[in-house]
Amino acid sequence: MTEANQKQLGNTLWSIADQLRGAMDADDFRDYMLSFLFLRYLSDNYETAAKKELGRDYPAQIDSSVSTPLQLWYESNLNDIPTFEKQMRRKVHYVIQPEHLWNSIANMARTQDAHLLNTLQAGFKYIETESFESAFQGLFSEIDLSSPKLGKTYADRNAKLCAIIQKIAEGLAQFSTDVDALGDAYEYLIGQFAAGSGKKAGEFYTPQQISSILSGIVTLDSQEPKTGPKKRLDTVLDFACGSGSLLLNVRKKVAQADGTIGKIFGQEKNITTYNLARMNMLLHGVKDTEFEIFHGDTLLNEWDMMREQNPAKKPSFDAIVANPPFSYRWEPTDALADDVRFKSHGLAPKSAADFAFLLHGFHYLKDEGVMAIILPHGVLFRGGAEERIRKKLLADGHIDTVIGLPANLFYSTGIPVCILVLKKCKKPDDVLFINAAEHFDKGKRQNQLKPEHIAKIIKTYQFREQEPRYSRRVEMAEIEKNDFNLNISRYISTAVGETEIDLDATHKELLDIERAIAAAKDKHNAYLKELGLKLLP
Repeated sequence: MTEANQKQLGNTLWSIADQLRGAMDADDFRDYMLSFLFLRYLSDNYETAAKKELGRDYPAQIDSSVSTPLQLWYESNLNDIPTFEKQMRRKVHYVIQPEHLWNSIANMARTQDAHLLNTLQAGFKYIETESFESAFQGLFSEIDLSSPKLGKTYADRNAKLCAIIQKIAEGLAQFSTDVDALGDAYEYLIGQFAAGSGKKAGEFYTPQQISSILSGIVTLDSQEPKTGPKKRLDTVLDFACGSGSLLLNVRKKVAQADGTIGKIFGQEKNITTYNLARMNMLLHGVKDTEFEIFHGDTLLNEWDMMREQNPAKKPSFDAIVANPPFSYRWEPTDALADDVRFKSHGLAPKSAADFAFLLHGFHYLKDEGVMAIILPHGVLFRGGAEERIRKKLLADGHIDTVIGLPANLFYSTGIPVCILVLKKCKKPDDVLFINAAEHFDKGKRQNQLKPEHIAKIIKTYQFREQEPRYSRRVEMAEIEKNDFNLNISRYISTAVGETEIDLDATHKELLDIERAIAAAKDKHNAYLKELGLKLLP
């Protein structure tokens, strides 16, 4: 599918969402819409695998009494169903009953079947409890089909679902729905819903343009970026992964460089967003064996895998990316002060957990790895506990690059943000500062980074280039003189030099203007004279 078609598919689905949402909150409607898109993907994938598994036995024709070839096969091969489903669990890791397949559900919607809601509910429950491995339980847990938001009565809710599903089915019918197309449509809708839900959107969505910068940085060779992308990343982590778009961007970037990723890991505290992330992975063709998303609090380190006491078994990652919630209020306790993640640097203040998130990720970074994290500008200069953490990170040689981005890039906030690039073992003994704050296209709602702006940031990082008013390598001695303050304006002057004025040229220009005024006045007076009116003095 071409990029234009992908965009058209996204636009088609968004216009459906816009038409049908009605009084429903954008966040609520998002969950229904994306779940139906996900069911469509699961069904397509399942039917393709079933056709391959059954070979010639897969019905070529179906009569009008059944919605799918698989339903016809089920009806004719009752004794073989258990063996078939066992094979499907082994091969695609899930099972969908024929009546729960998208084409069957879409047919019920088209005919306004009164049992659609109950069938859909049973289908979601079956997929969650009977088919997927335990890692996929609760995928649809936030989809409340009995919600009064859909309608007051069962009949009202059923009618609303029929309308939504019929429109989606019609919209999708115009397009080839290969995995990338559906995945990109899903991403597009997440972005559109994020734009519509304002501040809440920051919880689950990192704009693609910013994702592209982070993925462009962490996929380069961490020790010698100028040599280009790494061919292999064994493990990648996003500990505040939202809907997973940042992880998928890293995966895409590696694939574009003909490289491979072993496994991607994500953690997300919000249950709805956690489910979105898992769906998003599958919709982009990431197999369930190729990713692991954990639902739990990162700061409290609720993931058992991360609390491994044996140093030989402690998880560590080649690349870490993150866009944690900005200046999040948290509860730093005595127990956390002794936590191995924070012990040597100290705790971030209660009012802003920015450095707590950073230190969590940094703890799990491989010695040869690289971490890129989006944070508010305050982390660069705030005093107190944050100054102590910043000073130690700098003194130990762990902060590699500071990138200042333009304001108003996010749906959730208009404040300018920065990207910190950290390494446990970095070769340069200076810090690279990049001031990209003035390089953007102004948009109506959000400012935009164009491909050339993104490419310039990544190239500057990759080759550690210096450019007046844009980038500079700063020795530690200078940073120390500035009391370990990393405010970009201390190191890169953004002032534009005053232009020299040519007095002779300016005088000539003024004389020309005066002559033009006199000529215009004479012409005007000629008209006034003809009309018998009073002339201008």
